[in-house]
Amino acid sequence: MIVDSATPVTLLGGAPIAPGDLEAALDIAPTLICADGGADVAIAAGHVPAAVIGDFDSISEAARGRIPAERQHPIAEQDSTDFDKCLRNVRAPLVLGVGFLGARVDHHLAALSVLVRRHAAPCLLLGSEDVVFNAPARLNLDLPVGCRVSLFPMAPVTGVSEGLRWPIDGLRMSPDGQIGTSNEVVASRVRIAVDGPGLLVLLPRTALDAAVAALSSSEY
Repeated sequence: MIVDSATPVTLLGGAPIAPGDLEAALDIAPTLICADGGADVAIAAGHVPAAVIGDFDSISEAARGRIPAERQHPIAEQDSTDFDKCLRNVRAPLVLGVGFLGARVDHHLAALSVLVRRHAAPCLLLGSEDVVFNAPARLNLDLPVGCRVSLFPMAPVTGVSEGLRWPIDGLRMSPDGQIGTSNEVVASRVRIAVDGPGLLVLLPRTALDAAVAALSSSEY
């Protein structure tokens, strides 16, 4: 492990972020790690990251000059994304990712793919409109009635649910078949259980605290 933290960490990528999102993440997870060019975003916001991980094809020389050499961890291989390099080299109770959603569609899809591939590492991505994470085997969410809950399978998966307007019990979900976008909360506690990794949970940005609490108490 390049970073081994007993507390949640913020992981910053290079995609555009909404005003206040980095600060909101750091309030929850104050240790800042950057994926390659995310270091430039951090420096511009007045933060020096505890570590920078990636292939270093995006970080500027100016940013590298501001970050102590021992905090820079280049990984030369090109077979994985910088986000993947980070998740497999960071151990923490929760990784809160900012700057991975909302830019190029291919980068966006690649980040969602990594969420599933590295499902053993609890990670939540924060965007300007949504929070996204891979559903653990058992998930309990405290959300207001009427809240949007979208479920998108990145692999074949089945499960059961409580507290949703349209239960997923008995559904065989898959990317090219049954999906579960725009579901709705009908009880204060939502319970979801799945038979394996691959089901992404997408909630409104306002549900960040509820998502963090749920992931922090879930078993992976």
